[in-house]
Amino acid sequence: MNLNLTLLDAIIFGVYILGVIGLGIYASRKGQQTKRDYFLAGDKLPWWMIGGSIIAANISSHHLVGAMGVAYSRGFVAIAMEWGAILMGFNALLWIFLPFYIRNGFYTVPEFLEKRFGTAARTTYASLILLTYVLVEISAVLYLGALSLHSLLGISVMTSVVILALITGVYTIAGGLRAVIYTEMLQLIVLVMGGIALTIATVNAAGGVSAITDTVKDWDLILPANDPDFPWTMYLGGVLCISVFYCATNQFIVQRVLAAKNEWHARMGVVFGDYLKFLIPVIITVPALVAPKLFPHLEKPDLLFPTLVEKLLPTGLVGLVMAGLIAAVMSHLSGAINSCTTILTVDIYLPYFRKKATEAEAVRFGRWAGAVIIVIGILCTGLFLTQSKKPVFLYLMNAYGLFTPGIAAMFLLGILWKRTTHAGALAAGLLTIPLSIAMEIIYPAMPFFNRTGIVFWSCMLVCAGVSLLTKPVPEARLEGLIWNRESLKLPPDLLRQSRGWRNPTLWWGFITALVLYFYIRYA
Repeated sequence: MNLNLTLLDAIIFGVYILGVIGLGIYASRKGQQTKRDYFLAGDKLPWWMIGGSIIAANISSHHLVGAMGVAYSRGFVAIAMEWGAILMGFNALLWIFLPFYIRNGFYTVPEFLEKRFGTAARTTYASLILLTYVLVEISAVLYLGALSLHSLLGISVMTSVVILALITGVYTIAGGLRAVIYTEMLQLIVLVMGGIALTIATVNAAGGVSAITDTVKDWDLILPANDPDFPWTMYLGGVLCISVFYCATNQFIVQRVLAAKNEWHARMGVVFGDYLKFLIPVIITVPALVAPKLFPHLEKPDLLFPTLVEKLLPTGLVGLVMAGLIAAVMSHLSGAINSCTTILTVDIYLPYFRKKATEAEAVRFGRWAGAVIIVIGILCTGLFLTQSKKPVFLYLMNAYGLFTPGIAAMFLLGILWKRTTHAGALAAGLLTIPLSIAMEIIYPAMPFFNRTGIVFWSCMLVCAGVSLLTKPVPEARLEGLIWNRESLKLPPDLLRQSRGWRNPTLWWGFITALVLYFYIRYA
C-alpha cells in the first residue's frame, strides 16, 4: 500500500505540521523560565484547556490505529476500555484524588506518595512510571504512527519514527507544558475533524446509516467469562486497576489538572474530558464496525486505518485525516515526554543530585532529559516491530498490566485507609512486576485482564497485610492526606463559582447516566 498525496493533500498536511511547530515555539516564548511555568504552565489553565488537553494527550495512534483494529476484529466491545475509564478512572480522579493534588500544590504525582509515605515510595513510583512511559506511551505511539505513515506514504518505519520524534521534540523541549497544551488544543480540533471525515466517508461507502444500524444487534459491552481478550471478569480487577492508574495516578494525565487556575477549573476540566472521552471513541469505533462490509479480509486489523484512508477518501480529505493521525501522535508523544522530564527533574534530579539547583538549572536539566527520553523512545520502538499476530492495542494493555497493579494499590489504599504504611506501599510497588511476569509464565492462556486483576488484588492484600504488621503512621502526619466527605466539596471561596449550570456535579451526572445507559442496554 502506498498512497500518493495530491498537491492539495500535501499542502494541507504541510500547513498543519508548520502550524504546530510555529504554535509550539510561540507558546515557548510566552512563559517565564521558572519550574512552575515550564512544568505546570504557571498554574493558569482554564477548564476547557484542561479537559481538551487530557483527551488530546490520551487519544493517539494506538486509538486511531490500534483501537480501530480491535473494533474491526472484535466489534463494539473495543469501546469498553474507553467508556470504562469514565466510570472508573476519571471518577477516581474527580472524587477521590483531585482535591489532594490541588490543595497540596504538588508538581508531580510522586510527591503525594512522599508526603503520604516517604521517599522510597516516591522513588519506586517514579521508576515504574518512567518505564511505563518509555516502553508504552512513547515507543508504542511512535511505532503505530510510523506504521501508518509507512503504509500510506511508503516511508520506512524507523525513518517515520525519527521524523515524528524530532518534530514533536522541538517544541516540547523548548516550551514545556505550556507549548504542549497550546499545540494539543490545535491537534484536538484537527483530530476530531479528521475522524469525522473518515467516519462519514466509511459509513457512506458501506451503505449509509443503515450500515450502522445493521451492526447494533452485535453490540456487546459485556462478554462471556471465557472470552480470550475481553471477559466480563476484567471489570473485577484488571480494568479497574489500569483505569485508576491511567486516569487518576498517572503524571501524564494528572499534570494538566495540577496546572489548573483553581479547583473549580480542575473539576470542570475533568468533567469536560468525560464528554470528549465519550465522543471521540465513537468516532473511532463506528468506521471499524461497518468496515467488514467493505474490506472483509484484511491481513492485519491494524491496517484498517490506512486502508480506509487510501481507498475511500477524496482529495483534500486525505491530507486532513493524515494531519489528524499525526496530531494524535504528536499530542500524545509531547505529553509523555513532558511528563517524563517533569518526574526526572522534580522527583530524581532535584532531591538526589541538586537540591539547591536554581530555577534556570532545573529547567535546563528538564530540556536535556527530554532529549535523552526521545532517543531512548526511538530505540525502544524496535520492540514493537515483532508484535504483529494480534492488534498492538492489546499488547499495550498487557504492558500496562505489567506495571500498574502495584501503583494502583499504593494510591488507593494510601488515600482511603489511614492504616496503610510505607512498608505496605513499598511491598505492593515492588511486587507488581515479578508477580505479573510469574502470572504470564504460569497462566499464559489466561486473558491478560484477568491476570492483571489477580496481581492487583494480590498487591492490595500484601499492602494491607504488611501495613497491619508494621507501625502505624502518626495521626498528625496524615492530616489532609486521607479521603473524607469534605473532599467532595469545593473550598468555600469557590462555591459561588459552582452555582447553577456552572456546577461540575450537574454535568458529571449527565454524562455518567449516558454511559451507564449504554452499558445496561448492551450488556
